[in-house]
Amino acid sequence: MRNCVILICCVLFNVVQAVEINSPGGKLQLAFRLSDGVPAYSLSSEGKRVMDISRLGFLLADHPDMNGGFSIEKIDSASFDETWKPVWGEVSEIRNNYNELCASLKDDKGRLMNIRFRLYDDGLGFRYEFPRQHSLAYFFIEEELTEFNLGADCSSFWIPGDYDSNEFVYQKSNLSNLSEVLVEARKSMDSKTIIDNRSVQTPVLFRNDNGMYINIHEAALKDYPSMCLTLQDSSYTFKSNLTPDPKGYKGRIQSGFNTPWRTIIVSDDAAGILESKLVLNLNEPCKLKNTGWIKPMKYVGVWWEMFVPWGSSWNYTDDTNIRLGEYDYSKARPNGRHGANTENVKRYIDFAAEHGFGGVLVEGWNEGWEDWFDKMKFHVFDYKTPYPDFDIEQLSDYAESKGVTLIMHHETSGSTMNYERLMPEAYGLMNRYGYKAVKSGYVGRLYPVGEYHYGQTFINHCLYAIEKAAEHKIMVNVHEAPKPTGMHRTYPNYLACESARGTEYEAFAYNKPEHTTILPFTRLIGGPMDYTPGIFQLDFNYYDKNSNKTLSSTLAKQLGLYVVIYSPLQMAADLPKNYERFMDAFQFIKDVPVDWQDTKVLEAEPGEYVTIARKDKKSNDWYVGNTTGENRHVSQLNLDFLDKGKKYKAVIYSDGADAHYRTNPMSYRITEKTVDYRSKIKVAAAPGGGYAISISEIK
Repeated sequence: MRNCVILICCVLFNVVQAVEINSPGGKLQLAFRLSDGVPAYSLSSEGKRVMDISRLGFLLADHPDMNGGFSIEKIDSASFDETWKPVWGEVSEIRNNYNELCASLKDDKGRLMNIRFRLYDDGLGFRYEFPRQHSLAYFFIEEELTEFNLGADCSSFWIPGDYDSNEFVYQKSNLSNLSEVLVEARKSMDSKTIIDNRSVQTPVLFRNDNGMYINIHEAALKDYPSMCLTLQDSSYTFKSNLTPDPKGYKGRIQSGFNTPWRTIIVSDDAAGILESKLVLNLNEPCKLKNTGWIKPMKYVGVWWEMFVPWGSSWNYTDDTNIRLGEYDYSKARPNGRHGANTENVKRYIDFAAEHGFGGVLVEGWNEGWEDWFDKMKFHVFDYKTPYPDFDIEQLSDYAESKGVTLIMHHETSGSTMNYERLMPEAYGLMNRYGYKAVKSGYVGRLYPVGEYHYGQTFINHCLYAIEKAAEHKIMVNVHEAPKPTGMHRTYPNYLACESARGTEYEAFAYNKPEHTTILPFTRLIGGPMDYTPGIFQLDFNYYDKNSNKTLSSTLAKQLGLYVVIYSPLQMAADLPKNYERFMDAFQFIKDVPVDWQDTKVLEAEPGEYVTIARKDKKSNDWYVGNTTGENRHVSQLNLDFLDKGKKYKAVIYSDGADAHYRTNPMSYRITEKTVDYRSKIKVAAAPGGGYAISISEIK
């Protein structure tokens, strides 16, 4: 192995054993050590601190702890370099190049534990491995002791640590005043299971006193609780805080098991964090033999009309206290506001077909919406029985005749047992009527009682649903889900998930203008997000003259989000009638792809702005998107990523001169110019604004 140095030394009565390796290009340096039998690591970048000495180990609930008394049995090292092709994604090829160190440890009770490190030029991944052994066959984790010792006060972007929700407003603070800011940060959410005043969720972004950007997260999370981080008293060290089960255990383990990877992405600039593919690389290769049926697409649907003033409802009737299977919906009085009715859905199908969208999502089609939220009911939804005004067979035939697929919606209200029980029928119904994708949801507290959204049981449930969906050739988009950790490499039918504060919060709460400049550095590190952009009618006074609500965005920014917030399943979320009022701007949404050949981060600073260029997988066309925070931003874009010797037409969708997210959010302008690889474009984004550019080859 290149650049691997093994150092063993003794210091007085304390035995310190240390092993050091460099990343393939020599940029990062990892040191693993045992000091008095306690394992720890440190990480540096070209000699500058990334992580000071950080301990490793476990507290066990039913066995002696594994936090000391270790000796090194052996050290294995290896190098690896491959290039692999994702089924879909931000780039068509990904290089996976690392140097690996595996420390095989044995404690003073004869128990075995390996710690495997993979060091890349852009970061580190490490995990614990428990070989099959008689001395430790089954055990319960009380806590994982993994530390991340940042070594000094850092600025950070984070949301509060929570076992049940990641839909908080992102905060920026130094570690030194994190606890103070956390108290206020909690107020951005009503439904939550707060940990304490010092905990944050991953992915979390830091900037240290050396000017480096550091992202901490996890990869390949399965059969294990999700991790938050808790800041330790009087230090700048975070310790892992796993999600407990109803008995308080933080992992039920059978040896012959590997934990998820703990990930640290490191970059001298913010753009490098966004360009890293470390989390994806640490996941297993695709397990699906046939992926030809997985088709990224854009969609519209019966959804946003439920959020606007005087809009539609999910429920068919306003009756309550309903028992499914006993209540006769055919005799119910309709409330007259039900959105998922046959004629309304046909209008969406017509709109999708006319404008080239692949799918139509329909929420509120099935029985149970009258009596669902947070009631802790077992049989809360029926996934095969439509409401009386939703003709599932007619609509499926109609969609097929128009070349459009319907997207199923499975809300569970957290009743995972009910969903697993009905899953064969639910997926079978989708196959019967030609539904290619499902949006599942887990709003509210989980059933069984006492489980958390980020606990081991729910992690396993979500993977089970994805695997079963793959057996039925169904693509999955999960809401109220655990944060993604790159598992879409292994299961590419797992197209997207929510797992953060999305567009819906613009309707009933708020998102800060800088929210979408922070998401790429935090939530999106783990995988694509169903953010549901594309809202054109940004002033709710249009629907209700008594409303003074305006979304925290300009119209041009909504276009830019189709490039910045990556998802292979992208929604044009607004009402068709609103798009028909702005067809010139809507053209960008029609044109922009959802699967990419290449991606360039042109400029980025969390909380301020992000500008990304992406190349269509099927052509030489490029698309640029920008999202900007509270302050106006002017971009000076260099188009040197274009092919030499070719001319392109650039269509620029930008904020109007008088645009402002509060006072004039729907002011925009569209300009065109001919460009090539030598061109530079100057574009201004208004406060809370953004822009989008389509760059098509002139043939």
